[in-house]
Amino acid sequence: GGAGARGGGLPGAGAQSDVFNRPTDVAWDAAGDIFVADGVGNARVAKFNSKGVFIKSWGSRGTDPGLFGTVRAIAVDAQGNVYVADSGNKRIQVFDNNGTFKTQYTNIGTPTALCITPGPNQFLYSSNSNPPEDFDVAGEIYKMKLDGTIVGKFGRAGKLPKEFGTVNAIDCRSENNLLVGEISNMRVQKLTLR
Repeated sequence: GGAGARGGGLPGAGAQSDVFNRPTDVAWDAAGDIFVADGVGNARVAKFNSKGVFIKSWGSRGTDPGLFGTVRAIAVDAQGNVYVADSGNKRIQVFDNNGTFKTQYTNIGTPTALCITPGPNQFLYSSNSNPPEDFDVAGEIYKMKLDGTIVGKFGRAGKLPKEFGTVNAIDCRSENNLLVGEISNMRVQKLTLR
């Protein structure tokens, strides 16, 4: 235990303040830089170069732009912008590649998973999916443009096909084909959107 940022044999930051505390997701940009959603314990994003050397981190616990409640997921678009699912504050925050706050999307429930499609017309998928017994969350997945415009949503909380129970991961290698990993339903669903 406690390997933190030095896990996997890669050199890390070395300082206690830069050791992970229950990280939840990882993403990378076109240059190979690595972004870690270190959000359950530390409420931050940590950036490493392609060799795993610590570059910087940003964020701490709070509700203002640039601060986080709980960071659950992270994704990077083709321009290098970093999208952070701040489920603790019920929003997605967008940063430039160096961690400067750009904007936030607050009309998407409690985001727990993010995925950005490849290609020239990128889309952002965000889950609003807690356990089926959680009456506060409808369980849908949102399809959004990168500017935050919602172009569709689908699903609901439940255990049947096309229903979701605590979506923890979304893979979207194309715009209309998703793999959705669910914790409370203990399954992965393959979805084709029409």
